[in-house]
Amino acid sequence: MKSYDVAIIGSGPGGYVAAIRCAQLGMKTAIIEKYSTLGGTCLNVGCIPSKALLSSSHHYEEATKHFEDHGIEIPGDIKVNLEKMIGRKQAVVDQTTGGIDFLMKKNNIDVFEGLGSFIDATHIKIEGKDAQEIEAKKVIIATGSKPSNLPFISLDKERIITSTEALKLKEVPKHLIIIGGGVIGLELGQVYRRLGAEVTVIEYMDRIIPTMDAGLSKELNKVFKKAKCKMMLSHKVQSVERKGDEVVVKAENKKGEVVEFKGDYCLVSVGRKPYTEGLNLEAAGVKMNDRGQVEVNEHLQTSTSNIYAIGDVIKGAMLAHKAEEEGTFVAETIAGQKPHIDYNLIPGVVYTWPEVAAVGKTEEELKADNVAYKVGQFPFRALGRARASGDIEGFVKILADKTTDEVLGVHMIGARCADLIAEAVVSMEYRASAEDISRMSHAHPTFAEAVKEAALAATDNRALHV
Repeated sequence: MKSYDVAIIGSGPGGYVAAIRCAQLGMKTAIIEKYSTLGGTCLNVGCIPSKALLSSSHHYEEATKHFEDHGIEIPGDIKVNLEKMIGRKQAVVDQTTGGIDFLMKKNNIDVFEGLGSFIDATHIKIEGKDAQEIEAKKVIIATGSKPSNLPFISLDKERIITSTEALKLKEVPKHLIIIGGGVIGLELGQVYRRLGAEVTVIEYMDRIIPTMDAGLSKELNKVFKKAKCKMMLSHKVQSVERKGDEVVVKAENKKGEVVEFKGDYCLVSVGRKPYTEGLNLEAAGVKMNDRGQVEVNEHLQTSTSNIYAIGDVIKGAMLAHKAEEEGTFVAETIAGQKPHIDYNLIPGVVYTWPEVAAVGKTEEELKADNVAYKVGQFPFRALGRARASGDIEGFVKILADKTTDEVLGVHMIGARCADLIAEAVVSMEYRASAEDISRMSHAHPTFAEAVKEAALAATDNRALHV
């Protein structure tokens, strides 16, 4: 039986990063993955493939709607070759997952293909291609999550689908009905709307991206409406039925009326849930909570002290970069170091166009906590760089403590916000004030100037260009 200092079950961003960091710190490390490729949901059927399709569909939309504004004339019809687009997406996925294989070899990490389950707290049975038993002093559970569903919906994965199937459709839907106005549904909805599908989003709450700042929800809703997506807010889905190649969705609106929607595909995008099936946690004495998450303490230790858990399988936002931070945190904790994670400073991003990004507290949270705050906001349309590229939608909003001027939250929607949010994270990590940001030189012309201008607006209502 092979013995290891650390064994990681699951090879997503949390698992493979934990494995690399453990190996860097001198531990003999193994990683167990039930699928034939490494990288988990994120690299195979999540973050990476969806961004590839978002990029491809964005190019198509630019060519069909905006190139002419730039003096670029393309003779003849511009057509979508969906098979080739999906093929490119898969090539990006293959290259990225192949890169993880390389990193495992580079760091001398043993990779086992098969389903890992606990025999006891230090022994793991692997069933599959590499069937065997291994021993590990420490174990990290990094098994991630899978798409959630509503109890009355039967997913046939042909017409009534999850995000996994939506990433490999063989045709552009005529009418795609999306249940859920969260990140995944909106990103995939924008992909297929750009490619010509009619899109209807049905959301139970009174706004889309409901966990983010209300200002961002309102602005993104405008973007989708402008693209002629039907945004059915405050609608409670009652039934989803397939009739041949048609899907019929019935939902109740806030007036109590039942509304019917008919489409050829229905994407069920109502969040994700922790994936712990087959782990045999009981054999290792690992406790779960009533939400199906693995319980952990502040050191990410489970109820069994030598077993840790990270990522989507525990509490907190289901984000790849949160899992990565936790993977590093656990590796360094096992090595005797004293790492830290500030969960308030893990940014959230929606990769639509315009992009949406945020870090820290929302206005709603500050009001609920009775925190006195001030707001500085700056529109992208006032930026020279935004006008030059034609990306004028959106704004940057900075929330700062009314007394100390410390930045408490940054919320933005606009071009390149997924990248711009990093400036806010750095600033807040070092407890910067709005004035600190406003006094930093920002290159001109750039989208980043909107951050400086919002900081100026928050500091003393003295934005320069609006």
